[in-house]
Amino acid sequence: MDFIEIIGYAAALIIGVVLGLIGGGGSILTVPVFVYLLGVNPVTATAYSLFVVGVSALVGAFQNFRKGLVDFKTAVVFSIPAFIAVYLTRRFLVPSIPQELFTIGGVTLTKNSAIMVFFALIMLLAAFSMIRNKKPEPDSDTQLQFNYPLIIIEGFIVGVLTGVVGAGGGFLIIPALVLLAKLPMKKAVATSLLIIAVKSLIGFIGDIETMPIDWSFLVGFTLLSVFGIFAGVWLNQFIDSKKLKKSFGWFVLIMALYIFLKEFLGI
Repeated sequence: MDFIEIIGYAAALIIGVVLGLIGGGGSILTVPVFVYLLGVNPVTATAYSLFVVGVSALVGAFQNFRKGLVDFKTAVVFSIPAFIAVYLTRRFLVPSIPQELFTIGGVTLTKNSAIMVFFALIMLLAAFSMIRNKKPEPDSDTQLQFNYPLIIIEGFIVGVLTGVVGAGGGFLIIPALVLLAKLPMKKAVATSLLIIAVKSLIGFIGDIETMPIDWSFLVGFTLLSVFGIFAGVWLNQFIDSKKLKKSFGWFVLIMALYIFLKEFLGI
């Protein structure tokens, strides 16, 4: 194992710590770690990321379930279109994308580069969400209600995005649960973890059917991430998670810009 690989596995631990500290966002780094530090093909990296994100979110969802914070009705309404979309995306859409998309001025945009560029765009959205760190909160006496059409549409869109880039999409799900399902913020965060776990793991099933999986590598990386979650939860009592989230948002922004430079200029 060389030095870069050691850094890659250390990053798995850091991803878990960030998830434990701020409840999301850390998984956005999983694909870049797989691709740039561990040398995994981008398409395979998005598949592996779904497994890591799914298992990590499931651990977080279980912790919140014990606290009575998971709203199962909302999770079901959002999850059904999301996991249908993510499964279809991983099973049919991603494998059907040609290896070479188009050529402009002698420069060919490949499938792998397109996935990483699209992933960088999602990272930019996540970074701005964390940097702004504005959490819409409904009134505490607001009666729980559902805007079913919008929730279903949002679930489907998030499912497709998750399927393409392998990220959890919590920065999209949480505002939707607050604004469309009128959930309090703590319940929205907890419920989003269950939604992320379900759709990510079901999406990964689509990959099992289309590509070989290095289970020993993937399980080892995931266990480090899960261990990091518990460490992050413990550290959360000593660290201001709101300030940390904004700082991490700036780090994600820098990583997104690095991916753009890496894919377009080969830096």
